[in-house]
Amino acid sequence: MAGKLAILKELWMFMRVRKKWWLGPIIIFLVLLGLFFVFTEGSAIAPFIYTLF
Repeated sequence: MAGKLAILKELWMFMRVRKKWWLGPIIIFLVLLGLFFVFTEGSAIAPFIYTLF
């Protein structure tokens, strides 16, 4: 768990120092998309997700 928090801290410091604020929305979107796929993997919604892509 400490390793994951270190990665997040390092990413935050990179964005803060280098002024790469545009990475924030991209990272949030990718995390939400990943969580969406994980939670709907075995559900009844799965056939409808496949039609979107």
